[in-house]
Amino acid sequence: MIIGPEAGDGMDRARRMWTLFEPVHAVTYFAPQARARYEAVGLRGYWRGYFAGRAAAFGPVGPGPVHATFFGFHPAMVRRALPDVWTRATPADTLAARLDGARAALDDVLGSVPAADVAEAAELLRSAAGQADLAGRALAAAHADLPWPADPVGVLWQAATVLREHRGDGHVATLVNAGLDGVEALVWRSALDSDREVLQPNRGWSDEEWDAAATRLVERGWLEVDGRPTTAARTARDDIERRTDELAVAPWRGLGGTATERLASLLHPIAMAARTHLPAMNPIGLPAPHRSA
Repeated sequence: MIIGPEAGDGMDRARRMWTLFEPVHAVTYFAPQARARYEAVGLRGYWRGYFAGRAAAFGPVGPGPVHATFFGFHPAMVRRALPDVWTRATPADTLAARLDGARAALDDVLGSVPAADVAEAAELLRSAAGQADLAGRALAAAHADLPWPADPVGVLWQAATVLREHRGDGHVATLVNAGLDGVEALVWRSALDSDREVLQPNRGWSDEEWDAAATRLVERGWLEVDGRPTTAARTARDDIERRTDELAVAPWRGLGGTATERLASLLHPIAMAARTHLPAMNPIGLPAPHRSA
């Protein structure tokens, strides 16, 4: 199986592998099993579980580092959750609940995937995560420091999480380098290929703040007055996505072409199963898993 041009090397490989490991990680945001585990430790309400779950690898952190690293959320939305969540559940309890919820969600949908394939995929994905360059990638580094689970499904999810945050940290860096703040990045992407009705409420921005960001993008030449994206906006998207892919290549170069092709073939049915937990409309913007070129 070929997952990119000429054995899937480089940026194309990074993009294609993202479509395969992201659904494994993302069950933690959407599966009912994940929500139930958070509630069991005292994190009632979706956003308490979300912010605590993603931030717990940092320890009992306040809102500042979370606003900085999660990127795109309104500061007030982050402050509503943090540090209050740590009075409800410790970081250790939160991490255990998050892993248990993800494991239960994946167990629920992986019945048709041979256990040997899951185990092999888990070890290969863990090897790829171990090749990630972590300098300047705070979220990925925090998750890479966590102890590894003993079971294959737990390893699979944690490796996908390290790789997901590694890619995300690089993507945030490219957005900042492009001179975009959090709300501008959301307005720009909603004009290009996303949905304001999903992005805006899920990130906590008011209509006034959203519209002010749109005005700044018009002045920059990225939006027309009617909100349509300009050629410059589309070029910027291509440049930012290309740079994000460039920054995400290291794990796959480290793993090697043959092992990455094998991992892709193993992950495809796993990713398709995991996607049954993901709603069609969600803020991730995840394309369908790429099985081959």
